[in-house]
Amino acid sequence: MFNFSCDYTEGCAPEILQSLTATNMEQTAGYGEDPHCQHARELIKEACGREDAEVHFFIGGTQANLNIILNCLDRPYYGLFATTASHVNTHEAGAIERTGHKVMTIPSVNDKLTAEGVEKAYQHWLIDPSRTHIVEPKLVYISQPTESGTMYSKQELTDLYAVCQKHDLYLFVDGARLGYGLCAPTNDVSLPDLAQLCDVFYIGGTKCGALLGEAAVLLNPKLKKGFFTLMKQGGAVLAKGRVVGIQFETLFTNNLYRQICQNGMDSALKIKAVLREKNIPLYIDSPSNQQFPILSKAAYEKLSRQFELGVWAYLDDGRLVVRICTSWATKPEAVTAIIQAIKEL
Repeated sequence: MFNFSCDYTEGCAPEILQSLTATNMEQTAGYGEDPHCQHARELIKEACGREDAEVHFFIGGTQANLNIILNCLDRPYYGLFATTASHVNTHEAGAIERTGHKVMTIPSVNDKLTAEGVEKAYQHWLIDPSRTHIVEPKLVYISQPTESGTMYSKQELTDLYAVCQKHDLYLFVDGARLGYGLCAPTNDVSLPDLAQLCDVFYIGGTKCGALLGEAAVLLNPKLKKGFFTLMKQGGAVLAKGRVVGIQFETLFTNNLYRQICQNGMDSALKIKAVLREKNIPLYIDSPSNQQFPILSKAAYEKLSRQFELGVWAYLDDGRLVVRICTSWATKPEAVTAIIQAIKEL
């Protein structure tokens, strides 16, 4: 049974395991103040081309999202704009709402927010004569790639950030799968580009070869003050912080992050090619490591005998939208097997 249900089923890249083992008996300071975390921060700032950035490490994506968003929404009546399918609106068990802040979903195009859409939504709040009774938008939350595997172009990010700056809104980019996005053949947004086109983003580790962990990159000076203390208050500071720091130190040495994520992208594109050859419709045209074919129930059941797949949606005509998710660890034999199985449908 080959698993294509998600991109975090395996442990971590062998290089990371080697680094963790080699440093296991070192005695270091805690709470991210060790030399490995410090080196990882320098490597990330260098890769982003932003020496003024502030880098903090989290254990997972929900923890990163929650702490970053709370720091941005420093008034109890602030809320955030996001797509309906966004991670903060769907798969975080109401973590944001639990803090008293509202996720305000607005229309999207291919699961992406647009500059025009944010402008319209903000103006709708601004001109409302009773806006003092309404949650005030303060943050725009997007993902690169999105939950549906689509990606923002450099121009789309540029336009979106311009609207955010115009209205004093923070732009936060969730980069849980950023490694795959950077490797996508259609991508034109580099890490230095991203570091110029938002206020804060994070570099995903959990889904991109790390055992666990995400690296938040704070760019807007307003967000840096007291951020570590907020993390501590929110239970997000790991005593043995080096566990995450060592992993990012390894990922950002010798371009390992891009190299291992390239495997996930190459695998996904091979599968996408055979789906198109078989004229199997795609629910959305994803250029990243997630592919969403529309299958009959019989076809899905046949594939499920050999592959773990994710069901994304049930269509009214009885067909299913299935997610095929590749990763840094996807084996060539798994790709060969699913390609052959698709050809035999």
